[in-house]
Amino acid sequence: MNDSGVSRLALLRFPERVQERDLARTRKWIVDEERREVERQRGIEHLPPAPDWLIELGLNRDNAPVYVHVGDCWNAGKRSRGVERDQALRALAEGVKACPQCRPDSALGFLD
Repeated sequence: MNDSGVSRLALLRFPERVQERDLARTRKWIVDEERREVERQRGIEHLPPAPDWLIELGLNRDNAPVYVHVGDCWNAGKRSRGVERDQALRALAEGVKACPQCRPDSALGFLD
């Protein structure tokens, strides 16, 4: 028998309240995550199309471009910018190196 004067039922109500609060918090986290996922998916759907060709720039603005890449090249650096086909061809003709991984010179039909 419980000598404290608190019934067993009253003692069980405490963990029930704690679990309800925990469940409410978990449900809020789920709602927040679902909202973030919808926003992420919406962002992916509204991304502009990747450029067909990239020119990777040097470390500063005064340096010549480093490489020409195919638009989806995995090796293109962060300093790359999208260009049109004729700009990529012109860069190759002016001596900018073709990326050895994606071979834009082959894709462009550029012959030295």
